[in-house]
Amino acid sequence: MTSTIKYKPTGMKRTERTTNGHSRHEQAMTLTAFFHDQLRDIYWAEKHMVKALGKMKKASFSDELCMAFEDHVQETRQHIVRLEKIFELIGLRPQAKKSEGMCGLAREAELIISETGEATATRDVGLIFIAQKIEHYEIASYGCLHQLALTLELDEIAGLLESTLSEEKDLDRELTTIAKTHVNYDAMEEV
Repeated sequence: MTSTIKYKPTGMKRTERTTNGHSRHEQAMTLTAFFHDQLRDIYWAEKHMVKALGKMKKASFSDELCMAFEDHVQETRQHIVRLEKIFELIGLRPQAKKSEGMCGLAREAELIISETGEATATRDVGLIFIAQKIEHYEIASYGCLHQLALTLELDEIAGLLESTLSEEKDLDRELTTIAKTHVNYDAMEEV
């Protein structure tokens, strides 16, 4: 027998049973655990990105791209501080969980660097390509975490996550601008 799931208006108790037999409170606890797990994943990813962005900066040829990576290293350090604040707000010790997605993207960045010519616009095209893949991974992660924080009524945490989400989107736009204003065209001239 299944019951109808009714969504609770803010301020009402969650006592209805869901289709799987768990109370809404039990489901919220499961959702909270998932939220914590995903925070640990992005925490690891951000810490790992500090190193990866440093390598990408060193490998880039364009001064503009080099500066974008340098600026994002500083922003990424701020993202880590924000995540540590979030862990503090939810009463957990900051703990990273290896992000398999970010590991794969970091390996792909290393391949691009090794397979493209040093000091070339073609390498920069590849670096922008992988950097935008990384940004989209982070945008998806922060977007989902932001929505989960809102669902769990963690408004202060949602605000912190939204700030980071906005910064990740800004870098994605900046990388697109760098690619379409000169790097892609410079790479065509190398043929």
